[in-house]
Amino acid sequence: MAVKRRKLNNPLALAVLVTLWQKPMHPYEIAQTLRRQGKDTSTKINYGSLYTVVQSLEKHGFVEVTDVERQGNRPERTVYGLTEAGRAEMTEWLSDLVAVPVKEYPIFETALSLIGALPPDEAIRLLEERLRGLDVEVASGRAALAKLCETLPRLFLVEVEYQLHMVEAQAEWVRGLLEEIEKGSLSGVDGWRHFHETGDTPPEFT
Repeated sequence: MAVKRRKLNNPLALAVLVTLWQKPMHPYEIAQTLRRQGKDTSTKINYGSLYTVVQSLEKHGFVEVTDVERQGNRPERTVYGLTEAGRAEMTEWLSDLVAVPVKEYPIFETALSLIGALPPDEAIRLLEERLRGLDVEVASGRAALAKLCETLPRLFLVEVEYQLHMVEAQAEWVRGLLEEIEKGSLSGVDGWRHFHETGDTPPEFT
């Protein structure tokens, strides 16, 4: 099952749709709500582009103007609400993302695919540096999650929990890879080291 090609594919657009599903809001309130609900930890939110996203959603018929607020001498604020088409798009888009795995391209995965260009000892040093950073991130993440659990139901923290588990899994994997490189048990590590020491490409690498 493939994810449907959409008129808008910016995750921020989906976050805006879900925020407006709660109630109609003006863009500034949308930004405040996203920040208050901690969505900036799971979605890359550029608050300067949020107005452009709202305009694109309106252009495609997913949101509409429901009111224009006027308060004293302050500038007018346009309030937007979901249309029926927007509600349908939100539900279908979110359902696809939850149900259908898609190939993502994390930059660390790219670096791993090219790590042979570094000498093994340098790769070890850099992976150890990464592991130290991951361990710090795990420790701080656990503390933050525990603090949040004191005031929020777990339902509203599942994305934070998922992020923490991904960091923990990466740390465990990096720790295992380091051990294999250092012990020389990683298949191909001898040829890797030989290449960087002599410049000769091992037959198994061609």
